[in-house]
Amino acid sequence: MLDLAPVSQGATPRDAFNASLALARQAEKLGFHRYWLAEHHNMTGIASAATSVLIGYLAANTSTLRLGSGGIMLPNHAPLVIAEQFGTLETLYPGRIDLGLGRAPGSDQRTMMALRRHQSASMVDSFPDDVETLIAWFDADKDAQLPVQPVPGLGLQIPVWLLGSSLYSAQLAAKLGLPFAFASHFAPDLLFQALHMYRENFQPSARLAQPYAMVCVNVIAADSEQEARFLFTSMQQQFINLRRGKPGPLPKPVENMDALWTPSEQYGVQQALSMSIVGDSTKVQHGLAALIRETQADEIMVNGQIFDTQARLRSFELAMQAAQVL
Repeated sequence: MLDLAPVSQGATPRDAFNASLALARQAEKLGFHRYWLAEHHNMTGIASAATSVLIGYLAANTSTLRLGSGGIMLPNHAPLVIAEQFGTLETLYPGRIDLGLGRAPGSDQRTMMALRRHQSASMVDSFPDDVETLIAWFDADKDAQLPVQPVPGLGLQIPVWLLGSSLYSAQLAAKLGLPFAFASHFAPDLLFQALHMYRENFQPSARLAQPYAMVCVNVIAADSEQEARFLFTSMQQQFINLRRGKPGPLPKPVENMDALWTPSEQYGVQQALSMSIVGDSTKVQHGLAALIRETQADEIMVNGQIFDTQARLRSFELAMQAAQVL
């Protein structure tokens, strides 16, 4: 499960955190394997900016669920800080923490500067080195006397994933022998090309003997297809607002989208959200089966921005019921 801690219209970040806790507890009860949170900044509709803090909150209030980042946007941070944060999480909740890393900033230019990281071509190019630095710390002997080391973090073997919506991270994950997760829930165009590139070029590592790929898709499920389509309009409106440069809280669903988007916006949103399974339990089951067949993914991650908390809980419940049938 992927959670962006959405802040709905009329709600507050605290409401979003309460909803995330309810969702994480349900995910654990239903048998979801991972629950990841995504780093975004300067977006009033997403409350997961302090990703590691929120992971700790959810980990403290669950027992077995794996918690992680989907992802931490590494260009925003010094690798040592991330190693220390996730080393702390792994120390507190051993065997339950994942570190998913992305290369995008997850914010606009002004926000990147507000994060006080110098943005330049060399900064972006440091991503592979920063990933390798993190892995070297996590895989080091715990008694190693390094001049700089994360405390805690050194030698903790924290699982590291590379996330991507293009071919870059697929290539890097293959080269470093790391698991790879593709963000087809918002950027589906290069999904199959990225998976092929990752698998064809994969080099075994001490961490991973063979390719291991995850695909993230949107699932909006309800007891009827009509209701699911209604719920889905919140995400569609959210994407329109993003494309207009006006991100905001997650909008209420509407009965009809026709008056809310232009033909070109409709095309763009439908293209971006084409990897979405929207419908009742039967349709979701068929959609997941087709996705697994076509991608041969080792894991499926599901995302769903739904305005009403109870409808959101029901959607993920139906998604897991469909997966269990498969």
